Amino acid sequence: MKEIEQYFESVSEDKKFATRTLFETILHHIPTEFEAAISYKMPSFVVPFNIYPNGYHCNTKLELPFISIAAQKNFIALYHMGIYADESLKNWFEAEYPRHCKSKLDMGKSCIRFKKPEDIPFELIGELVSKMSVDEWIAVYEKNFLKK
Repeated sequence: MKEIEQYFESVSEDKKFATRTLFETILHHIPTEFEAAISYKMPSFVVPFNIYPNGYHCNTKLELPFISIAAQKNFIALYHMGIYADESLKNWFEAEYPRHCKSKLDMGKSCIRFKKPEDIPFELIGELVSKMSVDEWIAVYEKNFLKK
């Protein structure tokens, strides 16, 4: 996709290789029903409208987001909505992280921050993104984010 390539061209040289490798790792491991797109000005993987026509509740003109990446000033970020919404997935990731990476886990609700590009555990990220199907993500999303 042209916009995704333009994003990578704009990334600073010190983060370009790691950011692109992170995206390609996700692309290689994520279930095929997710679609690569630009969402919130970041390379992302979303549930396309042909699968989930309701879109994202915060902005129904946007496809349902799942994962995004961004090269920020001081770190590379992986935003994973599944970790935010599924406690068991979050717990699994927190337990696995020290087995793959020497640096301390720097994580918010959905954001995993990598201050040093060389510390990104690509193999673990590949495993993480393969753990939730589109149908599972939709079910978790509707349970946790939509008003009943």
